Amino acid sequence: MSKKADRSVLTESALTASAVIFAALGDATRLRLITVLCAGGAFSIAHLTASTDITRQGVTKHLRVLSDVGLVRDVKIGRERLWEFDPAKIEEARRSLERIGQQWDIALGRLKAFVEENP
Repeated sequence: MSKKADRSVLTESALTASAVIFAALGDATRLRLITVLCAGGAFSIAHLTASTDITRQGVTKHLRVLSDVGLVRDVKIGRERLWEFDPAKIEEARRSLERIGQQWDIALGRLKAFVEENP
């Protein structure tokens, strides 16, 4: 195995860390919340529920899931709790997908070489 291939292999802990992020983003409501929060700034529950038919309790539940995996964080200002996007975990997940893509490229290259050598 080449050194390039060695660097592209994901560890079990990296796979597990990425899996929880992808699982959290697998829900349409949570993905919508992330999209709103990625637009910038910190938003209150009232703002996040304004354009949906989901209750404040429902949005809070989804934000807790996103918070548990590190995609959002809350900041308390006075009596209000504001939620904001934390890009670090998305970047980790993006790097995992990039490494998976590299592994596929290597595997497809080996398959191509095999097929060309064994007509």
